[in-house]
Amino acid sequence: MKSVRPKKFLGQHFLTDQRVASAIADTVDAAPGLPILEVGPGMGVLTQYLVPKGRELKVVEIDFESVAYLRRTHPELEDQIIEDDFLTLSLERVFGGRPFVLTGNYPYNISSQIFFKMLDNRDLIPCCTGMIQKEVAERLAAGPGSKTYGILSVLVQAWYDVTYLFTVEPGVFNPPPKVRSAVVRLTRNATARLGCDERLFRRVVKTTFNQRRKMMRGPLRPFLAQLDAETGRPAADHTAFLAQPLLTRRPEQLSVAEFVDLTNAVAAEAGLAG
Repeated sequence: MKSVRPKKFLGQHFLTDQRVASAIADTVDAAPGLPILEVGPGMGVLTQYLVPKGRELKVVEIDFESVAYLRRTHPELEDQIIEDDFLTLSLERVFGGRPFVLTGNYPYNISSQIFFKMLDNRDLIPCCTGMIQKEVAERLAAGPGSKTYGILSVLVQAWYDVTYLFTVEPGVFNPPPKVRSAVVRLTRNATARLGCDERLFRRVVKTTFNQRRKMMRGPLRPFLAQLDAETGRPAADHTAFLAQPLLTRRPEQLSVAEFVDLTNAVAAEAGLAG
């Protein structure tokens, strides 16, 4: 049977190692009983190990050639194949509003976007597993003080516990990627509310990490001025606020909880609290 040609513009690197595929499929066992949504199944190397688990399974694939291949090789999935772009898909509709496990051998060129979409739908996704670039996996799992700790680390760890499971070498893919890969598991933590304005939290995290080599007060100075302008307030003197000891640290040194506290402090300083 004709195989699918990997397409560079879709970031396709097809996994060829059956043992690795089986191991990835087993990561969904951390959330037993829930439906499974697989992203980017390609030629179904992971799908073939998800089907026997006997759970409701749907796959979302944007590549028409892969969709045709899956229909030929997995006729049992005929009504469960979603030919669409995961990033624009309404996840609320996939399983009728029921929570599900998200998994896949994720396209490397959109892996960060996949996790941001997961965050926007975190009440639907109590568990997310799959394979991504090793560099991205390390960022997801990194703690404060690490050079790899950054925007993705803070935003994801605010809502999920991250476990780096194992590393995968390039030789088990067609074509082999230029980087190593890794399999991770993200499990929803007990946080129901952040305790701060979530949109402002994201902006504070992104603003400070965009100048990660600087002390916090550096990027926060123009950010506070921007907030003043956005709210229509007269430009304020934020010198005293920016002089506090916390802001002499760099963003990679702050925990998620400290970013929450900082967000509340910024909101109060900018007159946004309450």
